[in-house]
Amino acid sequence: MNQELAGTSINEKAAEEFYRRGIDAEKESNNEKALDFFERALNENPDHEKAAFRLAVLYDRRAEDAKAIELYERICTSAPVHINALMNLAVLYEDNSHYDEAKRCLDAVLLTDPNHERARLYLKDVESARSMYYDEDGDFHGDRRDAMLNVPISDFELSVRSRNCLKKMNIRSLGDLLRTSEPELLSYKNFGETSLNEIKSLLAAKGLRLGQAAEEAKAPVRRAPVISGDIAPEIVNKSIADMELSVRARKALQRLNIVTVGELAARTEDELLGCKNFGQTSLHEIKQILATYNLTLRKLD
Repeated sequence: MNQELAGTSINEKAAEEFYRRGIDAEKESNNEKALDFFERALNENPDHEKAAFRLAVLYDRRAEDAKAIELYERICTSAPVHINALMNLAVLYEDNSHYDEAKRCLDAVLLTDPNHERARLYLKDVESARSMYYDEDGDFHGDRRDAMLNVPISDFELSVRSRNCLKKMNIRSLGDLLRTSEPELLSYKNFGETSLNEIKSLLAAKGLRLGQAAEEAKAPVRRAPVISGDIAPEIVNKSIADMELSVRARKALQRLNIVTVGELAARTEDELLGCKNFGQTSLHEIKQILATYNLTLRKLD
């Protein structure tokens, strides 16, 4: 028993040291190194909450939603209520169209802090996003389409080889598969023509094809940055990644292919609000940050 306690103590000390190194790496903007240190901290002590949270944030920023969600969920299952983790988890759930789960997270935040302004605003966004809408051709969008794209690969009848390859490639859902091209699949070790044909047949039976979602989701055109005589070039060219943004605002700017402060200032309020899950809260946040650089969003003449 004493040996076990001593071992636990050693592991906890090692985890804390790795966590500290991870924080230092983040301060130096070395996120890859930070991610490695946080992972090592959790290997030493799976219950290291702070390391789990920072690791989840880094995965979130890398758009590795599944990993981030798993970590946030782990944090949120233990007391006390972790408001920041619940808020980030709610955003991820909403991004992935799991609106009921997002609402559950926000309800938990408001149960603890009924006056949490951001949670109340996000809850309105979530409730609004749950409604369906149709385009002029009658094609369905919203919840029904998202539900189809979120069907897990495990629900399909696939060979063990195909299933294992997709799992290792982090292709978890039908939507993930539709965002993947034939060359990408074939470039993976042990993934051959037999597996490719099997998957193509499966999709064809549903009227779908590989790479379909990637083709449909055309990258937004990058807008020329705003250049003003009294704004220093280093500010105009400052990377969005270096700005202190919420997870939601950061993801929205990534979707709009906005890379620099100048490109952000070239956008209008309507353009930003037209992006999925970008609401008044995120708009206010963006406008405040631009104001610190004496910049504003573009106004139409």
